[in-house]
Amino acid sequence: MTDSPTDFAPSFFSISRIWTLATSTFTQLVRMKTFYFLAVFAVIVIAASNLNLLYTPVQQLKVIRETSLGAMSIFAWLFAISATAILIPRDIEDRTLYTILSKPVPRLDYLIGKLTGVLLVIATALVAMYALFSVILYFQEYSIISSEMARMTSNPRFTAEDRAAEVAMISAYGPDLNLLYGVLAVFLKSAVLAAVAMAVSTFASSSLFTIIISFVIFLVGHFHKMITDFWVVEQQGGVITKFFGKLLVLVIPDFQIFNITDSISAGQTVPLHLITQMSALALMYLVIFTLVSWFLFADKEF
Repeated sequence: MTDSPTDFAPSFFSISRIWTLATSTFTQLVRMKTFYFLAVFAVIVIAASNLNLLYTPVQQLKVIRETSLGAMSIFAWLFAISATAILIPRDIEDRTLYTILSKPVPRLDYLIGKLTGVLLVIATALVAMYALFSVILYFQEYSIISSEMARMTSNPRFTAEDRAAEVAMISAYGPDLNLLYGVLAVFLKSAVLAAVAMAVSTFASSSLFTIIISFVIFLVGHFHKMITDFWVVEQQGGVITKFFGKLLVLVIPDFQIFNITDSISAGQTVPLHLITQMSALALMYLVIFTLVSWFLFADKEF
C-alpha cells in the first residue's frame, strides 16, 4: 500500500511541535547567559533594602518595591526586544531555520514556538526575581515592625490602637497580592513587546533594525492617549490626517495600560477587573501580531 501525499503534510498548529520549539528556544537563550541579570537584580534589591537616608519605615519599604519592580520592568522589555530580534537572523545564519522548515514544520508553529520560548525565559526570570524580592521585602518588613514596636512600647504615650495602626500601615507595603499583579503586568507588557518585535523581525534586514523599530514602537505606545487626543480629537485637519491618526493608534499597542507598578509601589490596591482587562488586551495583541508575523513570514524566501 502506498502512502498518499497527504500523509506527509504537516498538521496545522501542533501543540507538541510548538512546545518542542519553545523549549529549544528556551535552552538556546539560557546558554546566552541570560540569567546573569539575576545577580545584578539581587545586588540592586539588597542595596535598596540597606539604604538609610532618613526614610520613614513606610518609605523604606516603598523604595524596595519601586526599585525591584522597576528593575524587573527594565529587564523584561529589554530582553523581549533583544532576544526576539536575534532569533530568526541567528537561525538563518546557523541554517537551523532550513532544517526546521524542511521537517516540514508550518511557519506559524515555528513563530509561535520561538515566541513562546522567549516568554518562558521572561516568565522564569520574573518568577525568580519576584521570589527574591518577596523574601527580602518580608524580612525587611519584619525588621521594621519589630523596631517600631520596641520604640512605641517603650513610650507610654502610644496606645495599643496606635501600635496596631502602625503595624497595619507598614504591612500595607510588605509582600501582598498586588505585587504579584505588578509582576503579571510586567510580563504582559513584555509579551506584547516580544510579539511586536517578532512581527518586525519577519521583514527586517538585521537584528539592529528590529531592535530600533521595536524600541520606537515601544516609546510611541507610551504616548498612545496623547496621540489619540491630538490627532483624533483635537486635530482639525482633513480626513487623511484623522485617518492616519486613527490608523497609528490601532497599529501601535497602548503600552500605558500595563503601567500599574507605580500605583502598586505606593501601596494602592489594584482592582481585579483591571487585571482581567489587561490580560484580555494582551492576549488580543499577541494574537494580532502573531497573525501579522505569520502573514509576513509565510511567503518569505530563504
